[in-house]
Amino acid sequence: MTLSKLKAHLTEDLIKNEALRLKPYHDTVGKLTIGVGRNLDDQGVSEEEALYLLSNDIDSVLDELSQKVDCWPALPDLQKIGLADMCFNLGWPRLSKFKKMLAALNKGEFELAATEALDSKWAKQVGKRSERVAALLRG
Repeated sequence: MTLSKLKAHLTEDLIKNEALRLKPYHDTVGKLTIGVGRNLDDQGVSEEEALYLLSNDIDSVLDELSQKVDCWPALPDLQKIGLADMCFNLGWPRLSKFKKMLAALNKGEFELAATEALDSKWAKQVGKRSERVAALLRG
């Protein structure tokens, strides 16, 4: 049996035996697990796997912002990075509640957008991160 056939057979077998779960769960001995039996408590993920997940998450954030923020294509790069950072952290449903900040970005009023971002519960929760993001929003 070739290596690729062996891997294909083992993949099929392990999915039958372990199941494919796309959200974390606790296995029969209480270990936090995901996917097909990946023990996150003991094995975690590799740096390569973490960066792969991050790349997919960034793609999702950028796609969502391009669909939901009218001014997105016209925003300067620094403002895009700041807004994308916030969206990554908050998720679109919570970011969409920053109505004054988004309105300021739409008008190109970047100082006001930064002020609105800082005047939030989010800014208090994330501390220095909010200052770095506000600096990006200011340009």
